[in-house]
Amino acid sequence: MITTTPAVLSRAREEVEPALRGAVARLVPELRAPVHYHLGWADANGSPVQNGGGKGVRPALALLSAEAVGAPSTVAVPGAVALELVHNFSLLHDDVIDDDRERRHRPTVWALFGIGDAIITGDALFALALEVLLENDGVAGARAASSLVTSTSSMIAGQALDMAFESRLAVSLDECITMEDGKTGALLACAASIGARLAGAAHPLVAALETYGRHLGLAFQAVDDLLGIWGSPEVTGKSVHSDLRQRKKALPLVFALERGPSAATDELRALCANGTLTEHQVERAAELVQACGGRECTERFAEVHLEAALGALDGREFEPGAHAELVDLAHFVVERQA
Repeated sequence: MITTTPAVLSRAREEVEPALRGAVARLVPELRAPVHYHLGWADANGSPVQNGGGKGVRPALALLSAEAVGAPSTVAVPGAVALELVHNFSLLHDDVIDDDRERRHRPTVWALFGIGDAIITGDALFALALEVLLENDGVAGARAASSLVTSTSSMIAGQALDMAFESRLAVSLDECITMEDGKTGALLACAASIGARLAGAAHPLVAALETYGRHLGLAFQAVDDLLGIWGSPEVTGKSVHSDLRQRKKALPLVFALERGPSAATDELRALCANGTLTEHQVERAAELVQACGGRECTERFAEVHLEAALGALDGREFEPGAHAELVDLAHFVVERQA
């Protein structure tokens, strides 16, 4: 069990942030301001701060994927930068879509700068990500860019399904998993293999890292779904039961509706079907999801995909040190509290 933050997260931040700042510096000032704020580099007035951004799992995976195939981490830095840009493009847009006014205990970009600024800033980050990768000469850069575009398309498709499911009364478990694989699995699969692609590694090694990342993405999203209902607001920065308020058909709810007793699931469907939920109704829905096994099944789902992620690394000739860090990082992702 990982009880401390893996060292690779801070190492990746130190290696990647200078290049990330250099890439962001290319943007016009009107775009740089919201990006600096969103990434925790500036406060609402534009004054420099160091609040820090997210956990940095994706750039850490990128660096480790290069090191796993025997290449220096520097090879993966463009990929790590591109992934951070795409990930944050998605967060900027997600906050608008979900009407989230707070992220990491601060107002979101759209809440502070406006919806238009949040949308166009996200668009700029995606374009910048491709620029960063395509500046790498040769086949490796083009393949990495192609992988990023494909995974981003899957992420957008997953988000579209997530939005569509909010107005549907019935969503199957298979549909939910397809949605979550697109939303999170695809980009983590890209992150876990992009460094190896940039290093020109053999296909079997790249494919194994990609499989590791895809299963890790499903485990990551399952934990995110648990935190979206039962996470502590003081830790997550979001209100308790936030996913139920938005009627998101995430794993805990879908598991509960598929596997719970009919009387409980009928009540749960009724709660999720009509109008804005009161606080009492939200709390009752959370109780029903747990009573119907939604929490337990989602926890097991995360464990199964963690095991599958680690299994994808077995039997491959990866560098032992990087292999060990990939294992530690996977455990950290599944055991996190925010």
